[in-house]
Amino acid sequence: MNGQNTFIIDGSIYAKMVKSGAGLLGRYRTKVNDLNVFPVPDGDTGDNMYMTIGSGAESIELPSANLAEDSATIARNMLLGARGNSGVILSRIFAGISKGLVGADKADVATFGKALTIGVEEAYKAVSVPVEGTILTVYRDAVNMANSRINDDSSFESYFTDFLAELKSSLARTPELLAVLREAGVVDSGGAGFVYIAEGMQRALNGENIESDDKNGAPSKPSHADFSLFTEDSVLTYGYCTEFLLRLQNSKIPGGVESFDETELFDFINSAGDSVVAFREGSIVKIHVHTEHPGDVLNFCQKYGEFLTLKIENMTVQHNETLENSQKSVSDGDIVPEKVRVHKKYGTVAVAAGSGLTSLFAELGTDEVVNGGQSMNPSAEDFIKAFDNVNADVIYVFPNNGNIVLTAKQAASLYDKSDIRVIPTKSIGQGYAAISMFDSGSDDPDEIESSLIEAFDGVLTGTVSKAGRDTEMNGVSVKNGDYIGYEKDDIFSDSPDKNEAALVLAEKLEAGDHDVLLVIKGADTTADEADELCEKLASRFRRTEVIPADGGQPVYNYLMILM
Repeated sequence: MNGQNTFIIDGSIYAKMVKSGAGLLGRYRTKVNDLNVFPVPDGDTGDNMYMTIGSGAESIELPSANLAEDSATIARNMLLGARGNSGVILSRIFAGISKGLVGADKADVATFGKALTIGVEEAYKAVSVPVEGTILTVYRDAVNMANSRINDDSSFESYFTDFLAELKSSLARTPELLAVLREAGVVDSGGAGFVYIAEGMQRALNGENIESDDKNGAPSKPSHADFSLFTEDSVLTYGYCTEFLLRLQNSKIPGGVESFDETELFDFINSAGDSVVAFREGSIVKIHVHTEHPGDVLNFCQKYGEFLTLKIENMTVQHNETLENSQKSVSDGDIVPEKVRVHKKYGTVAVAAGSGLTSLFAELGTDEVVNGGQSMNPSAEDFIKAFDNVNADVIYVFPNNGNIVLTAKQAASLYDKSDIRVIPTKSIGQGYAAISMFDSGSDDPDEIESSLIEAFDGVLTGTVSKAGRDTEMNGVSVKNGDYIGYEKDDIFSDSPDKNEAALVLAEKLEAGDHDVLLVIKGADTTADEADELCEKLASRFRRTEVIPADGGQPVYNYLMILM
């Protein structure tokens, strides 16, 4: 090391490499956290990976210089400290490396390269449904490429030069392999974290001793969840991130631990949720799963052993934290690409107000949601900024309000970087129906535009909100402070009770003749009120599917979309 070529490494050198890898990731873990994608972030990837590799790095205070022993110690402690999906995969990579170094006091480049290949195998085996475009792909591509370039003159410095170069290239390709990355405009967070680890390991070979700027190794997120993000009216949307270490027990397994076949346990975990990472190391089983019923998982697994560690987190809270922090800028760093939306052929922009409606359109695949609506119309500049963020050849715009259509068209006339098509949706319901039918498979943008306009034909958006004055309209006497039900400019109901106004409105709009009634509650409507309304609607209009949603929109107590 220290500027000279390294052809052989022992446990001492390897330990320094791992510590420097952990140190560099520690410095940039917030940048990795910011790459987490909507809608279901799995905790904080940078923090999880940092704490995982940190568990291994800190386990070697005095390296034995025996590579096999030190790598085994690092791998074992990473297993015990693994957090989150990417952290678990990272621990399996280093477990595979350790397996490849069994019996080796020292290793040359070829031996080390073979050990890294076993790391690929172990990582893929740990994931029930491996997904390409993740840390798995990035690590595998780099190992394959670097190993293909090994020759008699190869040093660890030259190996890591090749290894790191392909890590970065493969990371840049991840949005091409995974739609959720492409839509969010980010590279894979787990792969990005591994780039920092490899960079730190390479710099250790050059004599640098990199330490994290956080001496205590604490994660960069607050130690306590913000409980205000999940209130009495919240709905569990994304389940629980559940992970634990289970120590198998001879007293619970007929024939003892040695005879235990984990197949039944792993099959159950795969049926109980998704994002599963599960593996067994001797008498320890590591499980990571996203599930709505963590109690069922824990009860099943406890038939075979007892828990060494256990962590359960509400992912709806994590999701809401991500929404709150979505405007954070990415911290500086020259290793991982900044957040830049990948250029594509077609993109979409919609207008909506309220975090729930914003989420609703994002879940439909909308690229950018411009904040706005009745009484808070967005500007042409707001649209232009959204067009820049989408970065597509053709962008379809859904104003979702009659007062916003002209502004959207004006913005389109001022923008020359993309072909902007304004779809004249005049309500949230029309926009929702059109975007839900968006099919980017066609090569003809005119055909797509026509199909989008056809999609909202016949869609009605009934609205319930408070009256601001007394009036008489459409045969309905309106009293100031009452709730009125209307569609476009026609008032159909008035009542001191918002739910009664909504029920009468649904009848006037002949909800029973429609297949779907989407009921979106506003910010001033409680979950109990919305549940009661949906039950009455479902009972009254039995052939119509009533679907509740929390829009969180201001002004409107209910939006009722009939399709």
